[in-house]
Amino acid sequence: MSNDRPIRVAIADDQSLVRIGLRMVLEAEPDLVVVGEAGDGRGALTLVDSLEVDVMLMDVRMPEVDGIAATQAIVASGKPTRILVLTTFDLDEYAFAAIRAGASGFLLKDTRPAELVGAIRTVHAGEAALSPRVTRRMIELFAGELPGTAAPSQAPGLDSLTPREHEILVAIAEGRSNPEIAEQFFLSESTVKTHVGRVLQKLDARDRVQLVIYAYEHGLLPMPGSP
Repeated sequence: MSNDRPIRVAIADDQSLVRIGLRMVLEAEPDLVVVGEAGDGRGALTLVDSLEVDVMLMDVRMPEVDGIAATQAIVASGKPTRILVLTTFDLDEYAFAAIRAGASGFLLKDTRPAELVGAIRTVHAGEAALSPRVTRRMIELFAGELPGTAAPSQAPGLDSLTPREHEILVAIAEGRSNPEIAEQFFLSESTVKTHVGRVLQKLDARDRVQLVIYAYEHGLLPMPGSP
């Protein structure tokens, strides 16, 4: 794959004006191309099946097939498409459910164009478009579902990590970015990126969001609100 290849983006939203606005923003960027639009989750699935989609902008509240079901289906299909959830509300439980289903982050629909474009590039690079505050809120919402009782030594795949990889996994779960992790451990960003890639591979995780959930599920960090 050429590095000059533009990021192929698709948009799924039941409001045509939202789709038009998003398309205008994205098509102004030389490294992005909008390859298709859909008005519901079923249409989003059709786009992913028929086109090579790198990043899907996915509304969650759509008729017939909603964004959560569509996200689950895309992730289950094994397609490499990354999903960015679109929501009107900052703390939208539907959006968090889509993230739990495998989305790589979420954006508010009134996000500034530069932030939208940056988030697309971020998830395309394999990282997550989630702030630490949003991550912790997501975990709080799912705290009742997450067992959080497994001893860290019993967590599947954890014993395959080196001590440094374990430290980086915890730092990711705490919401730190690669530059912050590099500063914390006195490493170069390229070294951190290599470590993160190895952690993702060893734990069979799709992206950083899954690493966050893994860490809380297996007791590497206390649940928010716990003593």
